[in-house]
Amino acid sequence: MNDYKEKILKICNETSKNTLMETLDIEYIDVGEDFLLAKMPVTPKVHQPDGVLHGGATAALAESVGSAASYVFLDGNKFFVRGLEITANHVKSVKEGFVFARATILHKGRTTQLWEIKVTNEDGQLVSLCKLTTITLPKA
Repeated sequence: MNDYKEKILKICNETSKNTLMETLDIEYIDVGEDFLLAKMPVTPKVHQPDGVLHGGATAALAESVGSAASYVFLDGNKFFVRGLEITANHVKSVKEGFVFARATILHKGRTTQLWEIKVTNEDGQLVSLCKLTTITLPKA
């Protein structure tokens, strides 16, 4: 499992090059049988003008992890994945350090999936609770 885990994380991180994920310094750090975990540094680059983590950056992190999880768990070689809807409830501010996003699947249908993405701070406290609906369509 360890070699498989490292291979998945390497692919996720390599496919982030020259994308929004690289711009936000998102790094995929762990994967299991039912989850994908990433981290993002909280720096002025992702702050609102008043110096706290921007909700849009949090939503981008959540959608990135949920979409990557779709590729990992739904065979990205046969299908392409698109986000249909994302919601985010922000419950705690973060000024610095890292936030972590853990995507787990709530519903795995043939074409639509529902993902829960919990964004936490370094102390494991909930920062945002996000839900992402994705669609998988066959590659032509």
